[in-house]
Amino acid sequence: MLKVLIVGGVAGGASAAARLRRNDEHAQIVLFERGDYISFANCGLPYYIGDVIQEKSKLTLQTPESFRERFRVDVRVGSEVTAIDPKNKQVTVRRTSDGSTYQEGYDKLLLSPGAEPLRPRLPGFDSKKVFTLRNIPDTYAIKDFCDTAKPKRAVIIGGGYIGIEVAENLHHLGIHVTIIQMTDHILPPADADMAAQLHNHLREKGVALRLNTSVQEIKETKDGLTFSLSDNTTLCADFAILSAGVKPESKLAKDAGLKTGLRDAILVDDTLKTSNNDIYAVGDAIQVTDWASGTPAYIPLASPANKQGRIAADNICGGNLKYEGSQGSSVLKVFDLSFASTGLSEERLKATATPYLKSYTYSSSNASYYPGGLPISIKLLFAPDTGRILGAQAIGYTGVDKRIDVIATVLRLGGTVNDLTRLELCYAPPFSSAKDPVNMAGYTAENILQKRVRPFYAENVADIDLKKATLLDVRTKEEFEGGSIPGAVNIPLDSLREELGQLRKDQPVYLFCQIGLRGYLASRILMQSGFGHVENLSGGYRLWNEIQKDHTAPAESQDCGCPDEAAATCAPCKPSGKTIVVDACGLSCPGPILEVNKALKEACDGEVLAVKATDPAFFSDIQGFCKRTGNLLIDSHFDGRQFCATLQKHSAAPACEAPADSGNDKSIIVFSGDLDKAIAAFIIANGAAAMGRKVHMFFTFWGLNILRKPEKTSVRKDFISSMFGRMMPRGSRRLGLSKLNMGGMGPKLIRSVMQNKNISSLEDLMKEAIKNGVEITACTMSMDVMGIKQEELIDGIKSGGVATFLANAEESDTNLFI
Repeated sequence: MLKVLIVGGVAGGASAAARLRRNDEHAQIVLFERGDYISFANCGLPYYIGDVIQEKSKLTLQTPESFRERFRVDVRVGSEVTAIDPKNKQVTVRRTSDGSTYQEGYDKLLLSPGAEPLRPRLPGFDSKKVFTLRNIPDTYAIKDFCDTAKPKRAVIIGGGYIGIEVAENLHHLGIHVTIIQMTDHILPPADADMAAQLHNHLREKGVALRLNTSVQEIKETKDGLTFSLSDNTTLCADFAILSAGVKPESKLAKDAGLKTGLRDAILVDDTLKTSNNDIYAVGDAIQVTDWASGTPAYIPLASPANKQGRIAADNICGGNLKYEGSQGSSVLKVFDLSFASTGLSEERLKATATPYLKSYTYSSSNASYYPGGLPISIKLLFAPDTGRILGAQAIGYTGVDKRIDVIATVLRLGGTVNDLTRLELCYAPPFSSAKDPVNMAGYTAENILQKRVRPFYAENVADIDLKKATLLDVRTKEEFEGGSIPGAVNIPLDSLREELGQLRKDQPVYLFCQIGLRGYLASRILMQSGFGHVENLSGGYRLWNEIQKDHTAPAESQDCGCPDEAAATCAPCKPSGKTIVVDACGLSCPGPILEVNKALKEACDGEVLAVKATDPAFFSDIQGFCKRTGNLLIDSHFDGRQFCATLQKHSAAPACEAPADSGNDKSIIVFSGDLDKAIAAFIIANGAAAMGRKVHMFFTFWGLNILRKPEKTSVRKDFISSMFGRMMPRGSRRLGLSKLNMGGMGPKLIRSVMQNKNISSLEDLMKEAIKNGVEITACTMSMDVMGIKQEELIDGIKSGGVATFLANAEESDTNLFI
């Protein structure tokens, strides 16, 4: 009868024990676990701390008793294997209850000891207020501390997966969190450019980041802990979580003479056999082969450990299965966002001098016309000669795991970017687009391989010599005016063919749009029009701006923003007991904020608003709205389908809120009579009004047509004025577009699209502006020149001259000309 001993009862060990019993009903199987728990959910531990998982029993997949009953495995908890005697094929076991020891013989031995947290040998790291999180007792210790000590501030040392998950869950408990990370970005599987979006999201949630910083010393004080940092600053907190990585628990194997490799991980062959024929090893303690590169690697993840346990069990029973390597596929929840990756990162490719190309794409999680579509950004890394996929990373609100799973499958099968374009994936508007984000990533990479486009990247922008090259922004004029890369000139894509004469064919042209698609179209135009050197910014202005925002983020403080650094001063006033539900789903900016503002006007002081929206901009908009209006934002989160916010009406700003500065009115001159520009003007006006700003709109020349009544008004005019009146559009419904008017078809099309997407019409925006107190003035001089009478204008319009506008402009901090 075969006798197998297993050291370690989590993941790989438990998986191997169950598989061994299925393979051999008569084998004697003994499972040693030095702790009191087996087969527990390591990855769920942070969520118990944050009360997401509320029952302790949910953390254990099997108990020693249930495992013993179902599989007839001799489970011995509280039993630590302290030595292996390979020659006599026996192990020494210490009972943790009393310290007594005994020997146990084996035919085959399986090691699954896992990994242990790295604990730097620096002063103060042994403090009882510096916790690690690796097992269930660790989890209970942290949870008990949070429940009893009621801490207000925590420091997370290390921004890996566990660190980020713990940070989020502590934040849910109302604890202010600072993450200290030695490198320039969190999450080792992520590249810095992708991590930038996660950094910005964490900051929006109130989590402080101290990057490129390490802890040199920790001192206990009567109030908690003081951290001395490598940048010569100090930080105070009530406790800390050490999450600086793990190392394989290989001492037992090394002492037994087994060979080790990277980071002292146990060396195994492709059958998971160690350097001793009767000893196997699996899980976080072993060295594996990186699937994408074929090189040795250390990849401690739960999914590979479970697969390895199954394979080792089969081979112990006479099989010859091969474990071909790990590719590091993983996913992480970061508040509202998800990050997933597979294969090699750009940083690892550079470290190994492996040739590669890369592309960035932004696609919607579902059909753009279906409500609730949210952006997914994908970074794809591939071989420059064959197009073989080397790795991928993705960030988004929903559907991220699905897309990386698909790419991981193609990578595992040795596929290329061309294979991504040929995949036939499930499609229905609520779930995807006819061209799935995975397909789009493939198309973009394929274009690079086929040299249909020549990419440049965010890190290359600073190296462009604007004296010898042109940096071209092909977005719309409105987008350009809203922010662009310094030194760029603007020629919108739709007018590029007509404006080619503005560009020099003997100079390189580096062009960009918002996400890269329009830049690709512009590249094709230029490349086929005699321009020899054309490059498109992969990821577009959006990625570049995300990186700049991350790099220029101010150093975060460790407090909530109040002068006394006490979060308690920011507590909401006593609620009235009434909660007002505001459903802003399906509305585009500024619709959700307008709905919030409307509800606040009707609410009493202290009443709470529960708001739901599907516009991604709502998350940041509601924070800015509350900050400027003095209302209290209690909570904001993404529930998987929509953005939710809870806020409380305050008639006055909280004591910890700085008073709004004076002279912050907004003034807008509307010169244009184009429909699209009129819509933009009133969206801005309504947004500012919703923020509590006084808004002045001054309509002159062609802009006056926006204010005309649609019906004919009987007024006395001279001949010239009558002619003007007949030639100009009467009212907002007859306005044309500045571009793509198409004989009147363009305005009809854009109105149809706005209606389908639940965006307010221009007429509704105008009514809303007047209702919100926006002051609209018609220029009397322009009215005289164009023969427009006051009676022809819609109700609620004042008339005035340039002095009226200038007086308003002097009280404004923003003046726009549209």
